[in-house]
Amino acid sequence: MNLSEPFIRKPVMTAVLTISVIVFGVLSYLRLPVNDLPVVDYPVISVQANYPGASPDTVANNIATPLERQFMQINGLELVTSQSTQGHVSFTLQFALDKSIDAAATDVQTAISQATGNLPTDLPSPPTYSKTNPNDQPILYIALTSDSVTGGRLYDYGSTQVGQRISILPGVSSVNVFGTKSAVRIKVDPSKMWARGISIDDLTNAVKNGTSYTGAGQFDSSSGTALLQPKGQLENAAAYGNLIVNSTSAGPVYLRDVADTEDSVQDERIRMKFWVRGYGEPSATVVVAVNRQAGSNAVAVAKSVRDLLPIISAELPGSVRVTPIYDRSQTIVNSVADVQATLMFAFVLVVAVIFVFLGRATDTLIPAVALPLSLLLTFMAMRIFGYSLDNLSLMALTLAIGFLVDDAIVFLENTVRLMEKGMKPLEASLESAREISFTILSMTVSLAAVFFPLVFMSGLVGRIFREFAVTIVISIFASGLVSLTLTPLMTSRMLADRGHGAKQTWMERTVGRIEKRVLAFYGRSLDWFLRRRWISAGIWVVCLAGTVVLFIVVPKTFLPPGDSGVVNGVFIAQEGSSPQQMFALQEAVSKAIREDPAVDRSISVTGLSAFLSSNQGLTYVFLKPDKRPPNSEVAGRLMGRIAGIPGVFPFLRPYPVLQISTGATSQNQGQYAFSISGVNAGQVYDVATKLMGKLRDYPGFATLSSDFFNNTPNLDIGIEHCTEPDGAIRKLTRERFEAVIIDCTDQKTAAQVLKSARSAPCNKRAIAVAIMDGHTGLRSAFDMGAHFVLYKPVSSERAKSSFRAARALMKRERRRNTRIGIELPVALNNHQTGFSQRVVTTDLSEGGMALHFEGTLARNPISKVRFTLPNTKIAMEPKGEIAWADGLDRAGIKFVEVPDRSREQLEEWVLRRIGEEARSIR
Repeated sequence: MNLSEPFIRKPVMTAVLTISVIVFGVLSYLRLPVNDLPVVDYPVISVQANYPGASPDTVANNIATPLERQFMQINGLELVTSQSTQGHVSFTLQFALDKSIDAAATDVQTAISQATGNLPTDLPSPPTYSKTNPNDQPILYIALTSDSVTGGRLYDYGSTQVGQRISILPGVSSVNVFGTKSAVRIKVDPSKMWARGISIDDLTNAVKNGTSYTGAGQFDSSSGTALLQPKGQLENAAAYGNLIVNSTSAGPVYLRDVADTEDSVQDERIRMKFWVRGYGEPSATVVVAVNRQAGSNAVAVAKSVRDLLPIISAELPGSVRVTPIYDRSQTIVNSVADVQATLMFAFVLVVAVIFVFLGRATDTLIPAVALPLSLLLTFMAMRIFGYSLDNLSLMALTLAIGFLVDDAIVFLENTVRLMEKGMKPLEASLESAREISFTILSMTVSLAAVFFPLVFMSGLVGRIFREFAVTIVISIFASGLVSLTLTPLMTSRMLADRGHGAKQTWMERTVGRIEKRVLAFYGRSLDWFLRRRWISAGIWVVCLAGTVVLFIVVPKTFLPPGDSGVVNGVFIAQEGSSPQQMFALQEAVSKAIREDPAVDRSISVTGLSAFLSSNQGLTYVFLKPDKRPPNSEVAGRLMGRIAGIPGVFPFLRPYPVLQISTGATSQNQGQYAFSISGVNAGQVYDVATKLMGKLRDYPGFATLSSDFFNNTPNLDIGIEHCTEPDGAIRKLTRERFEAVIIDCTDQKTAAQVLKSARSAPCNKRAIAVAIMDGHTGLRSAFDMGAHFVLYKPVSSERAKSSFRAARALMKRERRRNTRIGIELPVALNNHQTGFSQRVVTTDLSEGGMALHFEGTLARNPISKVRFTLPNTKIAMEPKGEIAWADGLDRAGIKFVEVPDRSREQLEEWVLRRIGEEARSIR
């Protein structure tokens, strides 16, 4: 079997193939992406939804639950985690490793669309998703700082001119801007709104309608056409304050009349602090975090972002500084450079050893050429398979260097052996190829077979080591291929004569003498051990026992953390801490970090409800590049400093140099995470508490924390507009309105009740119905702001004077939302009306009065009765049908039915009329 003979006899073909391998191998090496580790990211989709103002329980029940039901129907979904906080919910969906990220994104979009019908109708925007694992660390942090620009304006720069420009770069998955948007804050006064008859919905609609861009069309005339462009967008607090939100007979109601407006930010709870040693703390800071896509070249992505920053900085105002804070790609470059240096050192060392034992430079050149050529073939295969230059693939090449020269050395030594017997180089090369070609082939296959199990290993570990195994297998086969093609050609052309009469070099003579002495010593020691075999057995037992002991004692970790010079983590405050308390704790934490001499710069943020609970803060600490303790020691020291602050529980950990995302599990609060799930939420929370108690007894855990905060103070609000003094007040509710019935002559008590009803912070509109027994109570009810006043005069004269007084009051005060019912006593029968029982109601809008008589005719049955008051005329048919006259219907006067004086009938009437009547006067 002679596989090498064609390559020996056709040197031009072999040379051309070799040159092709060199050219394409170099090109492949230059185009290989550089990463810290192989692409082993799980397909992970992140889903976000906002519901401002909702509690975590409300968010979990109304948003998280419907979405989770749809997500659980997706094929290939392995894990779903959701975190519900104040007004926000985030999902992390982890899929099987063989699931395409694009297919997963399509399934998630479909699930969101199907769940839309079960979500709250007032959700500001539909849930959104991104192909980003929120637990992956960004590759680049950029700080925008300024001493004159506001934080909201700085956020606008970061999200538009910086974030949008970076997000379109190849390999960028998402850009997160940590800060808060600029906004105009409107803080309303409920009492002022109530006094002017304005609800929250009215105010919201007025603001929406008053500050929107609308299409107004165009203006055509004989001289030309002009496009109409209404300037409806309000840009500052002053403009919002001049917005008309309602109109009354007394004039327009401006927003400034019922609320305070100020130029501020959208979320006042967010606070960002950035500090660099030797510089002052800027007044405003926004941090931009760049995340790469799964599988993209981290080094290339970071480089493209860094190249873009000078262009972006030139476009921003001069007072805005753009500062790269941390570039994770630099640790990747440094790590890969270390492995490359190790690879080069191993190559030089192998060649030197070969030279020492071969003794001739020409002989050493043969395996020395085979080694880089095998590597170039490996680079070509890595390029085809989409692999990268990372720590594991370069480690595979480093380990393979010792294997790559074995085949070439075997062929070379066999050829030299034949030449020492008197054969010429060409003849010896052909004979050597016939003798050991199959041997080299079997050596190559058997050596590669050792790594085949790693190629077919499943799961995350299999994903991690697959590239390592494939790389080393390819390099072994490449070595065998070179040993059967180029190496025979070089031995046939480059080897000098051997055998008797051939001159030996100084290296050959020197190494030969040393080799004879070593062999002699080895022979004597081997003979001594063979005569005392029990010593060999004892040494074997000691080595085996030592291996087992060291395997148990040596610390174990998936990947070594290394020293990245970065410490990150969270600090947790007491549940229910207010934003002001969190700001104070953030300042104390920042001060403690600055006092450490190993710290170079730091970032801290609180109030990020999309990522953290309200009682948590996030911090990143960047250490000095040199002359400092190890990363882990500084992290422990900082935790001790922060733990000394009352009310703060810190968790800091060294940021690892090599990090593999293991899916949807967050490590913000610890290195290990345990999840508990179940159908009964209360039972799950109880078991979680018990598990925390058991884990605290284990000595191996340094810190323990949970992401479930069930001790946050809650304020349960019961809708109580007023308390009942001496049984005089009753509350009746229907739809969104609540009536407060006051039946008392104590005007002081009634005034207090009505005042509390007007200022009640509730989504219901209170409707005060005052029942007064006396002429003076009518004016008091007006002053108290009652919507309905049922007045019971004791005589016809009192009734007439009440009509005149009410009309004068309404005309003078221009009230449009108060209605009066006047109940006439039975004793008021006379010849003018002929009624035995009657109730008169009046609507005093625009100064008019409408009367309604009902009852039975006592005498003089006639077809129609008319009763005339100023500006009012009502005709009533005998059966009680009303005929309106004198344009009262056009004046907007509406019929109001008032029952008899019994309390039960009055309450029934309130419940029946409250919905429609309240809307008509709202």
